Amino acid sequence: MPLITFESGALTPEIKNKLIQKLTDVSVEVTGIPKELFFVSIHELPDTDIAVGGKTVKQLKEELIKK
Repeated sequence: MPLITFESGALTPEIKNKLIQKLTDVSVEVTGIPKELFFVSIHELPDTDIAVGGKTVKQLKEELIKK
């Protein structure tokens, strides 16, 4: 059973559902493995525990909202 693992900051339920569908669909298209055999796992980390370029994801999201 193929496993797809996705790690990120906080996500809405709607985004998680879309990710699960899209990741599965693309994997089926590329591998030819039946959709029913894919296992998708989403690991969410607090936005304060992930950083890029010295800024937490929380800070980056706040900056994007201001723009």
